[in-house]
Amino acid sequence: MIVSLTNKKAKLMDNEQYIDALKALAEPNRLRLFWLLIHVDQRITLAEAMDVTKETQYNVSRNLKILYKAKLLTQEKSGKWVYYTLAEQKQPHWCAIVESVRTLPPTGFSDVSSLCMKRLAMRVNNQCVVGPNSDEWLNQF
Repeated sequence: MIVSLTNKKAKLMDNEQYIDALKALAEPNRLRLFWLLIHVDQRITLAEAMDVTKETQYNVSRNLKILYKAKLLTQEKSGKWVYYTLAEQKQPHWCAIVESVRTLPPTGFSDVSSLCMKRLAMRVNNQCVVGPNSDEWLNQF
């Protein structure tokens, strides 16, 4: 009986996390960030995400945190930067979320994709070295 209750509790927690993930992606700016991470297939810092999305530090930080708490992203600290990347999904229903976002038409996302490639090109040895809204970034436009 204890095993049965433990399994039920684990399934309930997984269902709650799945619902949290769907809620997180229901907000357009978070959906755009998640789409971006899927398509650039690289880890990204808060500073890079701010420059690419043209959003404030507060908004981008909050959105990345919500995606992280929803188990859609992982985070890794390297030096002074925290890098966010897609969380590896193994269960079919979680993979379906990623696949559904991957297959969204790029029309609403192409601007962030091209900006992101420019921003990531500023890295040195695949490490972010430029803060948000830097002159180096702003002078490109």
